[in-house]
Amino acid sequence: MTNSDLTRHATWREIHAQPAIWEAWGRALRVSELRAWIGTLDIDEVWFCGAGTSAYIGEIVVAGLEPARVPRFRAVPTTDIVSRPHAFLEGRRPLVVNFGRSGNSTETIGTLDALDLLAADAPRLQITCNPSGALATRDSEGPCKVVLLPEATHDAGFAMTSSFSTMLLTALALFDAPCDVPARFAALASDLTALLPGYAQTARQTRIPERIVFVGAGPLAFAARECALKVMELTAGRVAALWDSSLGFRHGPKSFVQPGTDIVVLMSPEAPAARYDADLVAELKVQFPLSQVTALAPPMPFGPAWGAPLAVAFAQVLAVVWADALGLTVDDPFAGQGTLSRVVSGVTLYPVGA
Repeated sequence: MTNSDLTRHATWREIHAQPAIWEAWGRALRVSELRAWIGTLDIDEVWFCGAGTSAYIGEIVVAGLEPARVPRFRAVPTTDIVSRPHAFLEGRRPLVVNFGRSGNSTETIGTLDALDLLAADAPRLQITCNPSGALATRDSEGPCKVVLLPEATHDAGFAMTSSFSTMLLTALALFDAPCDVPARFAALASDLTALLPGYAQTARQTRIPERIVFVGAGPLAFAARECALKVMELTAGRVAALWDSSLGFRHGPKSFVQPGTDIVVLMSPEAPAARYDADLVAELKVQFPLSQVTALAPPMPFGPAWGAPLAVAFAQVLAVVWADALGLTVDDPFAGQGTLSRVVSGVTLYPVGA
């Protein structure tokens, strides 16, 4: 692997900007005001909505804030809402938490349209990185708050990096048990600052596999999903990636592993998940001696949902190093192909009442 200067890539700079962004945002986020507003809403469900990486944020939050509580938490991708709006929205009045880096993807617009027609009085909490996007600017008939993240989170690169992590931490700050948010964000920033040099060194020393698998338990299963997406996106599909839960992986998906497939287990800090993760690592090392099996265990003193951005950063770093080594345009791996774009567009939105 070459020692290329990766700082020329916006995506690399955005990954390494995360600690400073988190620390500053922990001080600026209006946690008390927003939690008080949420507490005034007469709701029995909170939906965490987005598409792609933004949907995975909701899945991590919901899995991490179990057990069930009132109001009930659900992860509902906007891609599901747009395709079946009546099934989701008729007769419902949840608090809809919308995540969006640009706030302008087709499914974001479609979800706002569906809400306007089928659940106009449903409260909305828009968490976005773009001050001019629809999530930040569109009016709502019902109660609505906009949480506009720092400008630095509006990633210039194709892949969501600081936008993903900062939107996730914002949601946890608002919906998990109350905590000293500035102190917690600062602690996470310090942890990532310490981890990044080692991640980079590992990435430079690691071969580029044809396939890689990420698995984890609970919220780390969905962090594994984001890890897999980052590798596939930034390598333009040259490295095939799979994700699963630690225990679910044995039930068929393990057939994805071929000689030389790399496997990363995101180690849970919780019992008994940690013991199952350790057993899986030991088993995989015996069964697949030609695979590089990594037990990734960044510090997670606040639980796996809060620690998810520290684990995902490993995949972010791997993906940039591998994409650069493959000679790809890291900040736009699909340049000239017209198949994928930074903001999903080109989807025909059909009338909600059709």
